[in-house]
Amino acid sequence: MMRNISFALTEPQFLDGTKDVTRRTGWTFLKPGDRLRAVRKAMGLKKGEKVHVLGVIEIVSVRCEPLLNICREMGGTSREGFPEMTGLDFIRFFCASHKHCTPETIVTRIEFRRVSDA
Repeated sequence: MMRNISFALTEPQFLDGTKDVTRRTGWTFLKPGDRLRAVRKAMGLKKGEKVHVLGVIEIVSVRCEPLLNICREMGGTSREGFPEMTGLDFIRFFCASHKHCTPETIVTRIEFRRVSDA
């Protein structure tokens, strides 16, 4: 069975194709070539609620780095689906949605490509 990866915070960017990089805490086990099922929400589903599949992605590259590296990456926020954000804006957004996160937190930067739609 294919593992689910949630795009709850960035579903519009995933669907419109502007997002081909995601940063996560954990997910260090991924490797290029792995395939994941992109879903709207994977955790916190109510009784009887089903997973809404957005498509299938294939991992292109994976690396662990401090969150603040997005400030050094050319087009980093655009690849995350937020071309209007600065690196610092993105860090604030990310940290607000992840407990105990700071700009120095080591995150997993995951580059992917969509291989199928839902």
